[in-house]
Amino acid sequence: MRSTPIRIFLIYVLLCLVWGSTWLAIRASLESLTPFISGGIRFLLAAFFILILMNVRGVSLQKDKESVRLYFLMAFFSFVIPYGLVYWAEQFVPSGLASVLFGVYPFFVAIFSYFRLADESIGKLKIIGMSLGFLGIIVIFSDSFAADFSTLLLGMIAVALSGIIQAWIAVTLKKSGKHLNPLSMNFIPMLIAGIVGLIIGFLMEDLSKLKIDNTAVISVTYLALFGSVVTFTSFYWLMKRINVILLSLVAFITPIVALILGWIFYNEILTTEHIIGSILVLAGLLLANLGSIFKQKTVLKGTV
Repeated sequence: MRSTPIRIFLIYVLLCLVWGSTWLAIRASLESLTPFISGGIRFLLAAFFILILMNVRGVSLQKDKESVRLYFLMAFFSFVIPYGLVYWAEQFVPSGLASVLFGVYPFFVAIFSYFRLADESIGKLKIIGMSLGFLGIIVIFSDSFAADFSTLLLGMIAVALSGIIQAWIAVTLKKSGKHLNPLSMNFIPMLIAGIVGLIIGFLMEDLSKLKIDNTAVISVTYLALFGSVVTFTSFYWLMKRINVILLSLVAFITPIVALILGWIFYNEILTTEHIIGSILVLAGLLLANLGSIFKQKTVLKGTV
């Protein structure tokens, strides 16, 4: 049992690293593919990988009424609608500003948890930690605020709405999805998201821009296997084991990972604001976790 906190920590770190890298992979995929075609292939391929893993590990698809209801909720409120909003918005909104706007996600997780999850404590440390982390994200992407917001209003609303929807579905799954296997619970939603994404792409996007090259194959395969299967399976595994508010703070870490990878692979510049903002985010994350750390130490002392 004492190894469990270490395992949780390692999977949390893995989730942050891989999810942070998906921004780079998405950027690469869009050099060859259109947004919805890229996303559709990503989720369809991810569903295929999950099906293989389910067969290898002997995991059966849960078919009870509640599970089926959650599958369809996840399909549209975890994937189709939120990803559609973000992809559409990033035609107008700079990625840095989008990251700040998506920072509403942890706050709405806390709000929804307060009203829907009796056993999920918020506490002053979590609120202060979230606020400090959000401030760090604002500092990191402060150079994105030079644009005329009046021309970006709809895109900004779309990104913020995406974060709110993701927060609602996360709390819903925390409340009602405890019986679902982390693998099987993603299969049907990703399959639906892949099919819907491809349909939208073929009907509404300029197919003349498609290029099936090495960049497209490698990036979409990475997004499917690591950016979808590994991340969402890890996310829902962690959801059953830690406070959903702490889990939502991953949204503050992934932009930092994306900044570092952009610096390494795209020669992007790391500024003083990036460094100060990252320190604020990490300090906020540490502060938000202090209560859980002290609680864990107390439990361990009691078991000796």
